[in-house]
Amino acid sequence: MDKLKTTNIKGKEYVEVNTRLKYFREKFAGYGLVSEIIKLDDKVAIIKAIVINDKGVVVAQGLAREVNGDGMVNKTSYVENCETSAWGRALANFGIGIDNSVASADEVEQAIKQQELEGKLIYSVKEIGVDVPGSIVSLLTDIDNLLRMKNQTLSDDEYKAYMYAKNNRGKMSEDAETRGIAKLNGIVKRLENI
Repeated sequence: MDKLKTTNIKGKEYVEVNTRLKYFREKFAGYGLVSEIIKLDDKVAIIKAIVINDKGVVVAQGLAREVNGDGMVNKTSYVENCETSAWGRALANFGIGIDNSVASADEVEQAIKQQELEGKLIYSVKEIGVDVPGSIVSLLTDIDNLLRMKNQTLSDDEYKAYMYAKNNRGKMSEDAETRGIAKLNGIVKRLENI
């Protein structure tokens, strides 16, 4: 396979989705890349991308999930961002641009930001000195996992608290963080008991 242009993120090279897509279109005439919406509402988009060969056989697929309002891009384009991520994963699973990693540059950058925020939040929770069962980051992850596993959605009030915590993690006052943790714990408990 040809060497594709990469982007360096924290010392590792990653092939961006637009580069994978261009290579796919140039080298695999007759193949298709099809997007399938798994879930789409005003809160979340889940899209599966499928690579089909020139005989109509599925040869790879990728799945992506994006939350409306989570990050700058998702405030205006969470569906488009989700589709692009799904394409990137499908093309990576097909073998394009995976010399170093299946993850796209965007996914890696988001993961790095998430780890940095998690470190800040854990430090902040310890500094508050309150006895809390988990950090905001771990509670958000628990909620995401429970929503997927139990095929549930959040109430309007829960969604507001969830999105506030997600968009303001690392920037909240100590009191707001403590209240946020309590609210997220309540959401986790409700979902666990379904």
